[in-house]
Amino acid sequence: MKYTLITGASSGLGREFAIQCARMGMHIILIALPGGNTASLAGQLMDEYAVDVQVFEFDLTDAAELEKRVNEIIRCYPVDFLINNAGIGGTEAITETPLEKIDRIILLNVRSTALLTRQLIPHLLRHDKSYIMNISSMAAFTPIAYKTVYPASKAFISVFSLGLKEELEGTGISVSVVYPGPILTNSGTARRIISQGLKGKMGLLPTPEIAQKAIRMTLAGSPVIIPGIMNRISHFLMQLLPTGFKMKLVSREVKKEISYSI
Repeated sequence: MKYTLITGASSGLGREFAIQCARMGMHIILIALPGGNTASLAGQLMDEYAVDVQVFEFDLTDAAELEKRVNEIIRCYPVDFLINNAGIGGTEAITETPLEKIDRIILLNVRSTALLTRQLIPHLLRHDKSYIMNISSMAAFTPIAYKTVYPASKAFISVFSLGLKEELEGTGISVSVVYPGPILTNSGTARRIISQGLKGKMGLLPTPEIAQKAIRMTLAGSPVIIPGIMNRISHFLMQLLPTGFKMKLVSREVKKEISYSI
């Protein structure tokens, strides 16, 4: 029995990854914060798809706890697929953003991804073929005012993943990085996306479609995955624009989200 490990699995894209992987017959390890009803999701997946689902609830930003729990996981379960999905963001002027929030974005989006990946690589190398999928964002492609730290953290995920892919070439570990566009993960993000009108909805895809495409292309060995034709067109066009111009263009639209942020 081999397992797929998914972080941030209690809701949003992480929850959908769990559903899609179970549907494909994969056994799963779900990592999420306590209180996210992850155990209930695990029970549903086991009943419906006859797969084994293990749940580990802890805070990924606690480095000591992360190391301890991952050691426990790799001691008991053969993981051959890692999905680094956990992440947080938000829209707020930098002067209004609490220091604790900035710290948490960096700890979760950047540090925990790097530490978890590093800890699992020797374990993944034991398999003839294994996979790492890291979730970045379309926001990684340009600096954005009123988000600042979030796109920077997702740019890290992008560069980290591509460097890791090159370093692990020929080892049996395939590394992919996914750049989703807007996702209706909760009421807060829904309000922010709707506030942007047609521009905000461009590139919007159903969460199951994003998860299905990301898993399928990761298992096919695709290093760079941009779900949705509109997102791929947008990425191509944005590459043609000067950095200063596209920063102003995107930041002007993002500023509209502030009043809808929670």
